[in-house]
Amino acid sequence: MLKIQEIRELIKLIDDSSIDEFVFEQDGSKVQMKKNQETTQVVQKVVEHTNQSAPIVAQPQPVATPSVQNAAPQNEDVQSGAGNEATENLHKITSPMVGTFYASPSPDAAKYVNVGEKVNADTVVCIVEAMKLFNEIEAEVSGEVVEVLVENGQLVEYGQPLFLVRV
Repeated sequence: MLKIQEIRELIKLIDDSSIDEFVFEQDGSKVQMKKNQETTQVVQKVVEHTNQSAPIVAQPQPVATPSVQNAAPQNEDVQSGAGNEATENLHKITSPMVGTFYASPSPDAAKYVNVGEKVNADTVVCIVEAMKLFNEIEAEVSGEVVEVLVENGQLVEYGQPLFLVRV
């Protein structure tokens, strides 16, 4: 069975390639990835173990340029800025994987962080759920949360900015 890090690497490679569909079978496990224009789906199921190894099947498709859209609008002060000084000290906290963004540990709990709060490098700022695994995402830097760039429950891509932090 593939380790989660190996699956993450596969997701990134498939996402960066022109392959539209990928299937991998090994030792009774099957990983199937299908790429749409806006999302990448990962399905893993256990199949009956056989003594034969199935070949890796990759079907190249025509290159399609996916459109990446954030549900939350960008803060105009950050983009146009009140000068370059305002944007120079901003750090983007990005998603390390494809998954679902959650701002709190449970639906009835308070958010991990809110705009205006101070964070440290080891402060948990959100959860990204991938394949029923809830991965805590840390701030990576010390500073103040300036903006949350995604909505709770939104699907996020690998490398997509989630937060802006003034360092």
